[in-house]
Amino acid sequence: MQQSAEFHTRVEHALANGQIKASFRSAMDGLMAKRKAAFPDTEALEILRLHGAQIRANSLSKLPELLEQLEMNCHKNGIQVHWAESIEDANNIVLTIMQNHQADLLIKGKSMVSEEMELNQFLEQHGIECIESDLGEYILQLAGEPPSHIVAPAIHKSRQQIAHLFNEKFPDIPYSDDVDRLTRNAREILRKKFYAARVGLSGVNFAVAETGTLCLVENEGNGRMCTTVPPVHIAVTGIEKVVEKLEHIPPLLKLLCRSATGQTITTYFNMITSPRKLGEKDGPEEIHLVLLDNGRSRIYEDDELITTLRCIRCGACMNHCPVYARIGGHAYGSTIPGPIGSILEPQKAGLDKLGDLPTASTLCGACAEVCPVHIPIPKLLNRLRYERTRNDHAGATLGQSSGRTVMEAGTWKGWSWVHSQPRLYRLAMYIITRLRKLLPQRIGPWTQVRKAPHIAPKTLHELALKEGFNDK
Repeated sequence: MQQSAEFHTRVEHALANGQIKASFRSAMDGLMAKRKAAFPDTEALEILRLHGAQIRANSLSKLPELLEQLEMNCHKNGIQVHWAESIEDANNIVLTIMQNHQADLLIKGKSMVSEEMELNQFLEQHGIECIESDLGEYILQLAGEPPSHIVAPAIHKSRQQIAHLFNEKFPDIPYSDDVDRLTRNAREILRKKFYAARVGLSGVNFAVAETGTLCLVENEGNGRMCTTVPPVHIAVTGIEKVVEKLEHIPPLLKLLCRSATGQTITTYFNMITSPRKLGEKDGPEEIHLVLLDNGRSRIYEDDELITTLRCIRCGACMNHCPVYARIGGHAYGSTIPGPIGSILEPQKAGLDKLGDLPTASTLCGACAEVCPVHIPIPKLLNRLRYERTRNDHAGATLGQSSGRTVMEAGTWKGWSWVHSQPRLYRLAMYIITRLRKLLPQRIGPWTQVRKAPHIAPKTLHELALKEGFNDK
């Protein structure tokens, strides 16, 4: 299968790259230490995690009603709500808003949903320039690469690599690999873009149904610039990001910030409830909220897989995953990498396309131990592995049985039939034991890392009869 071959090629390339392994190992160790320091009381942490899981489970149990309530309250506040069933729908909604305002420049804050939409490429095909304003995202945009981590997108790049990239793209700026100097250079370049853009775009961390409030967590201030300086603000988010009440935000925020970066709280926490009102000095004149489905409704319908949608995008599972730390984010070939990406992305795109991702795990359980909202990631990985070769569930996952070849399916069907016929089974076992030396020593992937099993010279029934046991 081509998808499988590409995945294994990316993994082998990553494992052979010493710089990637060194960068990720160092970064992951640092993030794990910061998270541990942020939660010194393990008992209090577990109480908070259970609370967070209950909040997210409650929101998902009422998702259709809460989405309608969110839409109603957003409309009351002056926020225009758009529903997008697919990526194509979402992209066209954004394009229409841009065209209605004759805008040819979009300034963007960090948004994994816009990465999922491949929005930059789509708008550029229609003559619209997209500029990432998050420093990590901007670095990767200059390099022509996707993010490798959902919180720290350029975590795989060294300071020297970034310095050379800036020098290549902006030769008029003197070379420097000083982090503060690089940051200032990026700020000077981007500041002009904020004032030139007529439309700004952001993601949404939480959308509060009770008040119609959009919450945005960030550290750099670019998110606040994107949502206040341009006359038009577009917020894009998946439908699962809704929560019921404003009082549910503080515990989720506490879990998110400390799980992601070890901070008590991020530098900025934005709560956007309406466009600029009469007499206010800043803020956009229009706000548009795009709610994207893209397979989430299908996940929602499955009683087990729905827990995937609890995710608050903290990245803790990635930071603690031994596989992710060794191959990095790009090896996964999906919008969201790591353990959470290995269960979410195949459910959206289909197991026939991303069915190898659930196998990129040791099932050590570290991801489940640190997940702030108790998503049972190892259990869901096993479920998707099973579905890739079986089709015994209700069809919530696209591409079920995509990993099973015609020969394999026929073999198991024959095996089942033989084992349901006692006399035929005994005859088959008698023949196999006598011809055991003629059996192949290479049995597909099984013998790539193992020796072929040795067949006994006599069957269990024969040995039992020899010892005097009656088989009747």
